[in-house]
Amino acid sequence: MTAPWADWNHILKLDPDKDLPKGVTYGDLCATGTDAVEVGGTMGMTEENMTAVIEACAEHDVPLYQEPSNPGVVVDNDALEGYLIPTVFNAGSPFWITGAHKEWVRIEGDLEWDRTFMEAYIVLNPEADVATLTEADCDLSAEDVGAYARIAEQMFGQEIVYVEYSGTYGDPKIVESAAEALEDSTLFYGGGIHDYDSAHRMATHADVIVVGNLAHDAGVDAVRETVEAANDA
Repeated sequence: MTAPWADWNHILKLDPDKDLPKGVTYGDLCATGTDAVEVGGTMGMTEENMTAVIEACAEHDVPLYQEPSNPGVVVDNDALEGYLIPTVFNAGSPFWITGAHKEWVRIEGDLEWDRTFMEAYIVLNPEADVATLTEADCDLSAEDVGAYARIAEQMFGQEIVYVEYSGTYGDPKIVESAAEALEDSTLFYGGGIHDYDSAHRMATHADVIVVGNLAHDAGVDAVRETVEAANDA
């Protein structure tokens, strides 16, 4: 069975702890042509604010996923296609490699395994909240990132490898190194995409680009421009 993200070019990631621009609705953003909407963030996540965004997006015809940052914010909602669970391969704290996941499997009622998917994160912006929280080693060369990508796929069987610069635009050569290391896994890229050119440049290396802050900072037209770029790449 082909994974849904195998046919994606673009993901819109919405942060429940951030506001939308004046006059912009979640429906407007869901209608930008993005292939999927992912609801998640690092700081300020609660079950309540996650639920509010999920329910607002559920009214619209776009695949909807939750990326819970910790076990306490997992939302049980039939509108979700599934859960994308990060494991940070370059985390300094083992909690963010397997420790949090040990707690996830203790959630009352058990996880819905057929809707639970892993993302092998490689975090590369040392100033980002996710890097601080996970104590990530971000001082990595292109060769290091390629090696992480390769072991994620070949040793750990990860179907998604996610190069995450979170808030800043990354080095295309590093993203290219990750892409060249992978055979079948899907490469996600996120961080600093702000217009057509930046989206197109990264989409030439990554299979899927993830756009997040732009939706909260600039709104619908800017997001739609990145969708066009991802589809053109």
